[in-house]
Amino acid sequence: QVQLVESGGGSVRAGGSLRLSCTASSYADDTYCMGWLRQGPGKEREGVALTFGTGRTNYGDFVNGRFSISRDAAKRTVYLQMDSLKPEDTAMYYCAAGPYCDINRPGWGWNSWGQGTQVTVSS
Repeated sequence: QVQLVESGGGSVRAGGSLRLSCTASSYADDTYCMGWLRQGPGKEREGVALTFGTGRTNYGDFVNGRFSISRDAAKRTVYLQMDSLKPEDTAMYYCAAGPYCDINRPGWGWNSWGQGTQVTVSS
């Protein structure tokens, strides 16, 4: 396991943008897969975006090209750029890392979690 520290959440109006950051305490097999998941009020946790050590990325179907995940290996940091935000994007966003992962299986593979950062989008 690694420690993950998130930053960048906040409140914006619909159509606005936010960038989330997540820095890992170390890089190892446990950070081969890093990504973001979210859990809205009364909803189940769902995968937002993930990136593999190969550079391949996956996104949740609801993203529809609005978000972009990237990784800076030198800084051990993963970013999530979120544009065209909608009120339904309001949720607690969690950074996660693990040796494997699947965008459609939010509870599978992750073994390290950040504390979460709140994103609130008003209409």
